[in-house]
Amino acid sequence: MTMTLTTTAVLEPETTTRATTRVAPRWKVVMWNDDVTTIEFVVDLLASLFRKSNTEARLLALEVHEQGSAVVVVTSLERGELYVEQVQSLARPRGFPLTTTLEAE
Repeated sequence: MTMTLTTTAVLEPETTTRATTRVAPRWKVVMWNDDVTTIEFVVDLLASLFRKSNTEARLLALEVHEQGSAVVVVTSLERGELYVEQVQSLARPRGFPLTTTLEAE
């Protein structure tokens, strides 16, 4: 007795896979003007904490003063939260009500 095996090709449905990379949303750290915090303190803070050049720090401080606010940096949520906390922890002991907030880009 001879047995014959037949094979049948099974066709798989064609699938297309697209690789998508999601980029984490970016956040703006916004510094707000007040009537108490000195421009010198703001310039020093921008230079030391945010690593701005002296010229850029002065221009940003002036923008905060004249416009009421300025975007200091655009970064990740976690880094932005850290900046907000650091500004507060540096300003409050000196009696400055300097405020920074986060806004989605």
